[in-house]
Amino acid sequence: MSLSAEQRARLQGIRLLCLDVDGVLTDGNLYWSPGGIWSQRFSVRDGYGIKLLQDAGVEVAILSGGDVQSGRDRAQSLGITRAHFGIADKPAVFRDVAGALGLSAAQAAFCGDELVDVPLLRQVGFAATVPDAVDEVRAAVHYVTTRPGGNGAVRELCDLIRAHRT
Repeated sequence: MSLSAEQRARLQGIRLLCLDVDGVLTDGNLYWSPGGIWSQRFSVRDGYGIKLLQDAGVEVAILSGGDVQSGRDRAQSLGITRAHFGIADKPAVFRDVAGALGLSAAQAAFCGDELVDVPLLRQVGFAATVPDAVDEVRAAVHYVTTRPGGNGAVRELCDLIRAHRT
């Protein structure tokens, strides 16, 4: 995959990757059972990409407006301790997370796919989205993954960060 000089430069300083859940870590579908239990489908490859990124010293956080137990369980299974669910103001929570780590917005990447994500996408050093994101989101990012949400998009982003950070 060929990146522009600007994209490569933006990736070099990334020390924190923040992820949305619905449509990014998942395919955006919710599965409803007769008992009213929601569940989501996650990619093992995305999870392995997150583990490789964590092993490389990059912090991973979840910033999700949704609050489905399967998302919480997935965050726990990956050792993501900075996992925030049911949040209305992603930029505010991002500032708290980055501040606790002593990082600037320029040292962070965020992958989101909906209109609510645009304010944060415009703040971070490297903004990414998935191919089926709405037009306004696609216009606000530095990178659109080739893989869809829940099917390798996060792994692709993790691999890019690992390959280009210094």
